[in-house]
Amino acid sequence: MTVTSTIAAWTDTPVPTQTSTPTGTFTPTVTLTPTVTFTPTITATATFSFPVVTVNQQAHCRYGPSSAYLHAADLYPGDVGTARQRFVNSKWLYVKFDKLKYFCWVAPSVVDVVGDVTTLAYTELNLQAIGSNMYGPPKNVAATRDGNKVTITWDQVSMTTDDDRGYLLELFVCQNTAYYWWTDAYPNQFTTSYTVKDEAGCAQPSSGKLYTVEKHGFSEPAIIPWPPP
Repeated sequence: MTVTSTIAAWTDTPVPTQTSTPTGTFTPTVTLTPTVTFTPTITATATFSFPVVTVNQQAHCRYGPSSAYLHAADLYPGDVGTARQRFVNSKWLYVKFDKLKYFCWVAPSVVDVVGDVTTLAYTELNLQAIGSNMYGPPKNVAATRDGNKVTITWDQVSMTTDDDRGYLLELFVCQNTAYYWWTDAYPNQFTTSYTVKDEAGCAQPSSGKLYTVEKHGFSEPAIIPWPPP
């Protein structure tokens, strides 16, 4: 028997297509995000500059802020330095001159200043830190009042002629209702009294100190027993 096939009788059996399975582990590509590092803004701080002083006339530099104090150095026009501090009771400046190895006080009238002296700090006086004194303060210091005049007396301090620089007075007095820091000095040991005007009318009481002065420095102060007005 002859078998005749027709195309309608065929069944199309699909042949599977081989699928390739990848080997190994898939590693995704990582895109890195940069870390931002904070950079602080630096603000410049101004450097403090001490006022510059230039001497405009021949003058003295002293160991205290008035002409009553011991001479420390001679100054000449053109000498230059820097003002480092100031004094609360006067306008004198505490200066380091380029030509000197130490500090001293100078009157503002004998120097030209470049800079603002009001930025300087105030400083206190310590006369015992200046040199030495072998004689000690005056003895038997007293003060008497006659109206608006106060007279201060003391015993003479015997010093050699070479050492003798007299006495220094530091006072606070009331005049015309104004309260003054008042300094004066005697050049030798032989004058032993001092009279000053002092009145009522100030909030603070008047007072005073007396020092023996020799060429090496100042004594401890003797406190003046001030008589009230």
